[in-house]
Amino acid sequence: MELADIDLVNPDNWVPGVPHEAFKVLRKHAPVFWQEMPGDDAGFWAITKYEDVVAISKDPLTFSSFKGGTILRDLPEEDLKNTQTIMLNMDPPQHSKYRKLVSQGFTPRMTAALEPRARAATTEILDKVMAQGQCDFVREIAAELPLIVIAELVGVPLEDRHKVFEWSNRLIGFDDPEIEGGAEKGKMAAMEMWLYAHELADKRKDAPRDDFVSLLLNSAVDGEKLTQMEFDSFFLLLAVAGNETTRNLISGGMLALIENPAERQKLLDNPALLPTAVEEMLRWVSPVSQFRRTTTRDTEIRGQKIREGDKVVIYYQSANRDEDIFTDPYKFDVARSPNNHIAFGIGEHFCLGANLARLEIRVMFEEILRRMPDIELAGPVRRLRSNFINGVKEMPVKFTPSRVRAAG
Repeated sequence: MELADIDLVNPDNWVPGVPHEAFKVLRKHAPVFWQEMPGDDAGFWAITKYEDVVAISKDPLTFSSFKGGTILRDLPEEDLKNTQTIMLNMDPPQHSKYRKLVSQGFTPRMTAALEPRARAATTEILDKVMAQGQCDFVREIAAELPLIVIAELVGVPLEDRHKVFEWSNRLIGFDDPEIEGGAEKGKMAAMEMWLYAHELADKRKDAPRDDFVSLLLNSAVDGEKLTQMEFDSFFLLLAVAGNETTRNLISGGMLALIENPAERQKLLDNPALLPTAVEEMLRWVSPVSQFRRTTTRDTEIRGQKIREGDKVVIYYQSANRDEDIFTDPYKFDVARSPNNHIAFGIGEHFCLGANLARLEIRVMFEEILRRMPDIELAGPVRRLRSNFINGVKEMPVKFTPSRVRAAG
């Protein structure tokens, strides 16, 4: 592959899988690569080396999440203002103040307390499919646990969790025509989610509960209550980020185990390896492909001059295959150690729910390996058309059916 052939923007190039061959070429020959964009959108600098992704992530004063937002496209001014109310698109000190509002709900202690509920939910999920001997792994297994957990945390009634699933799909899958694609459809999904958040907020004002909706309604930043837009944005971020990435990690992690049977056998023989296997799944899948930053001043990366206002896009999947950091990076190794992946990001925007995601992934695979040791593909895997999320839309699987709930 030649540099002239590389196109990281076209979502069609991501449907077969993450374009790792392109990233390999870029890391070797053009780690700071100018990528044109179609239409009126400005091009950007694609950053593919681990050390550069880390350095940019830790320098929000130079590489801003707020100035242009964090998605590739250049947004109209009104849309940009709306996205800047989402914590993901904030810089310090504003970001730190808003993050502090909800961080108490994601501490290791709080997360550990959720394990019994997560395991019970996982048991219920698997019970529903065990007798069938086959299912769509994405919708019937991978999606369910993150939806149940985040619904309970945020305050969404359990019977409404699939509304969150559909809204999330439309928000994230705007480049996939099968998911009512298009930016306008994504905006409609956001509006529907905000209207739903308003309804929940009205209910909590009269009857507060121990959930994030009630917490946010009673929170203040610099002595000021959250505006309606700020509340809506928090709700959207927690609901979408809390289910979308973990769902795709569980799907991608299962696919990795199926495609690497020797590594799966290691886990079956030695379940104590699962914590390191979870970290390898995170490195291997890297559910979020990239985020954008916008420079606030003239700077340089590896000698390449970057002008103030330029877009800089950091690619986590490429960083997590960097040959200078990871030994044999194209090998899926459930015992890999050390494994300093950055699938959760790093720096100011390190994933707030990392502890929760790790818990859900570990519990899910403990139960799958115990109850479905022979799970295998039963049809083609269909991937999301997206250059933003490494997602699987459909993954038919089969396994030995069982009508008896496994004890333990």
